[in-house]
Amino acid sequence: MIKAFAARFSQALLVPATLLAVCLSTLTVRAQTQSRLYNPISLPANNEITDSLSDKDIPTGQGGFARDYAVTLNTGDNVAIDLTSENFDTIVTLLAKNGTTVAENDDGPDGSTNSLLFTRIKDNGTYIIRVRAFGETAGGEFKLKVTRLREI
Repeated sequence: MIKAFAARFSQALLVPATLLAVCLSTLTVRAQTQSRLYNPISLPANNEITDSLSDKDIPTGQGGFARDYAVTLNTGDNVAIDLTSENFDTIVTLLAKNGTTVAENDDGPDGSTNSLLFTRIKDNGTYIIRVRAFGETAGGEFKLKVTRLREI
């Protein structure tokens, strides 16, 4: 009788114990995920930065990597985004806050592999400037400059 009771008791505990283990592991995964939230780097006040792209940055899924910068732009701003590097073939992308591509440039008008993007901003807000390497290039040092163009 004691053996039968022990068998039923262990079966009755099996389901709640399994559920508890699953819930605790889910909480652990959620905590680990939340500690690595996406947080683009804010451009300094002069809208110019020298930085480095590496395999520690955002994987692009095409063998390369990307780094994101946040910049606040206003309706009607005409901007030039200049991305240069001696270490890799650059691509610059301007993304709206909802993730859609506003504009993108691979090679600048000078025939080099540096990127130069011109665009007019339609809506106020924080935009993302994505710096990435073309193809499977590992990266290296680069310079990013955002200029608001003014009428003369």
